[in-house]
Amino acid sequence: MRIPRFYCPELTQASSLLTLPDKVHRHAIQVLRLKQGDKMRLFDGLGLECHAELVSVDKRASAVQLGQREPAETNSPLSITLIQGISKGDRMDIALQKAVELGVNKIIPVVTERCNVQLNHQRSDKKWAHWQGVMISACEQSGRNRLPELSPVMTLQAALNDADNGIILSPIAPATLTTLSPQQDISIAIGPEGGFSDDEMMQAEQSGFQSVRFGPRILRTETAAIAVISALQTLWGDLA
Repeated sequence: MRIPRFYCPELTQASSLLTLPDKVHRHAIQVLRLKQGDKMRLFDGLGLECHAELVSVDKRASAVQLGQREPAETNSPLSITLIQGISKGDRMDIALQKAVELGVNKIIPVVTERCNVQLNHQRSDKKWAHWQGVMISACEQSGRNRLPELSPVMTLQAALNDADNGIILSPIAPATLTTLSPQQDISIAIGPEGGFSDDEMMQAEQSGFQSVRFGPRILRTETAAIAVISALQTLWGDLA
């Protein structure tokens, strides 16, 4: 039986006995129906992971006995920042989930000209919290013990200014991923459903991003993120 993993930032400060945070308690006890004596693994999102055993369980709270702590490292040697144009429905969730599974270090959600999602301050905060939850679940499932950084929602230009050594996809670019020099740190800009506008492509190039051709077909926004990250991890990361 697969041992369930849970994100628990409180692990860093715990000694040998830990009362599970409410969210972890609800998932472990009310959803997965774990019982006293069952095993789990906890990680703090900063690289620390340890075995744990449920020693007390009731409806409102549960506690675990912590076992051996393991500073296991599953991060890729390639540091990837994903600048992702915000898209509708589950497309954004899929892009973020798979990006985390594939080893990105940072995700920057950006508002673009062709973004079909209207975000005021309150809705932006709710979306950010939802995306953070998607990323935490992806870490729990994939075995990652470091939670990638999720930046606040920002404009594309602000994200471009904050990034170094970036690429942006263009069907007419002469360069391809295989013609680039190997990198240890790279940023990828992926547009929303309608792609980037001509002005946004120009902004990226003026900010130092290199246009790269990525195959003969037009990819959906969530497919593009998954495909490019996979290719980069194969070329220079840990999927080779």
